[in-house]
This record gives sequence, structure tokens and C-alpha cells, in this order.
Amino acid sequence: MAKSVIPPEKGGVSSHDDAERKYRAPALEKGLDILELLAKDGVPMTTSQIASRLGRSVSELFRMVLTLEYRGYIAQSDDGEGYELTNHLFALGMAQAPTRTLLDVALPIMKELAHSVGQSCHLVVPSGGQVVVVARIESPRDLGFAVRLGYRRRVIDAASGLLLYGMRSEAEKAAWRPQLAGPDEAKRLEQFLKEAEEAAAQGYVCRPSDFVDGVTDLASPVFGREEPIAGLIVPFIQSKPLPCPVEEVIDRLQAATAKIGSQLGGL
Repeated sequence: MAKSVIPPEKGGVSSHDDAERKYRAPALEKGLDILELLAKDGVPMTTSQIASRLGRSVSELFRMVLTLEYRGYIAQSDDGEGYELTNHLFALGMAQAPTRTLLDVALPIMKELAHSVGQSCHLVVPSGGQVVVVARIESPRDLGFAVRLGYRRRVIDAASGLLLYGMRSEAEKAAWRPQLAGPDEAKRLEQFLKEAEEAAAQGYVCRPSDFVDGVTDLASPVFGREEPIAGLIVPFIQSKPLPCPVEEVIDRLQAATAKIGSQLGGL
């Protein structure tokens, strides 16, 4: 079996592990390699691109790609430029008890927050080097900005990522750091680390979105026993009339995350 070029820390299998393993399932490993690659890159990829990245032939992966599509784990992108992950894996992960507990606690508080400030909000949790949206409440007003469930973004590119990284222990930061940026992103990583330190000291994030013009990202962490386990974000939109000024939204957002953390009881 050809070896995956995904590094071991990204989900690939090292040659040492290959030698030590007694039982192997090559077909299953091919499928997992495909899923991990699509999750890691976060962009649609054709079968030939997947094969090239994994160091395999197109014929070797063709039936596996079709099977994953048939089972609903991947699908053609809207522009037909390649395959991308569906929310199927996300839905399976959401069935886990800790995540359900987080959502059971957070959703009523998020609904209360959205109605009190007249803005939408969404909850994210870390997943490897990314954050993933696990819950959302849309704005009660006619105008709002909402992010779809299952949406992923790199930690280094997300407002919430500044807090989820910056408020962790030094040991956790060291474990996370290799997943944050590519080898050619040294300056981007340096900037992120500085901004994460500032965000941690402030306790929240308030900055213009670098993804959507006209939106200000407001983010606050939800704490578990010692470290943040999730981030709550309000994509703030200026409108007339403005139901709640940004300073008050920040206060209510922080109160909401504190309430979620308190009710979780140190999940």
C-alpha cells in the first residue's frame, strides 16, 4: 500500500506505525485519508487532486470516492469543481454526549442573547487546526448575518481562534501551534500569536470581519474546567435603527458565555 503524504500529526500513519501494526484495513485507510485531507484543506478537490496529495493513483481512489459520495460523507461542490465534506460526519460528532450537553445548555442562552441584541449568533468548537460551527441562532429582525452549521475555518483565520488559542495553557498552545499555519506562513503565525495574546488579556474580541465587509466580529470564550472549550460569536451588523450599541452587545455576549460556562459546571 502506498503511504499517505499527510504528516502523522495531521492524521497520517508513520512508517514506524505501519511496521508495528498487526491488523490493517487498506480500503478503510484510503477512505479515512480522503476524509482527513478534505477536512484539513477545507476546499473542494477533484479526484486527481486528492490522489496527487495522497501519493496514490486515481484508479486506486476512484471507487472509494464514489462510495464516500454514495454514503453521504462527501458531495460535489456547488460549482462542480470538486468534492467537499458534507455535514454527515459533523452530525455524527454532534451525537456525542459532551457536545449535546454543551448545546443543551447553550441554545436557550443564545436565543435569549439574539433577541436581546437584535443580532444573530453562533457557537464554535475547536477541531484540530480549525473551528467548526455547532449551533446558531438567527437574528429576530428582518436583517441579519448567519453562518451555516458545520462551517469550518482555520483557527488562525477566525476571531474566536484568538481566544481559543490565547487563553489556553502554555502546554496546550505548544501542542496546537504546529497545526495553526503552513511552513510558508511564518509572518502570519507571528501576527496571530501577538493578536491572540492581546485578545486573551482583553477577554473578548471586537474587530472588523476580514471575511465579510460591513460585519464586526464579536467573540467571547466559553470555559470548561480550566480552558475555553467553545467560542460564542455575534457577527454585528450596523443597521438603522440599531437595537443595541456594540458596547452593550459585548457586555451581553460576555454575560451569555459566563452563564453557559457556569451551567456546564466545568464540562
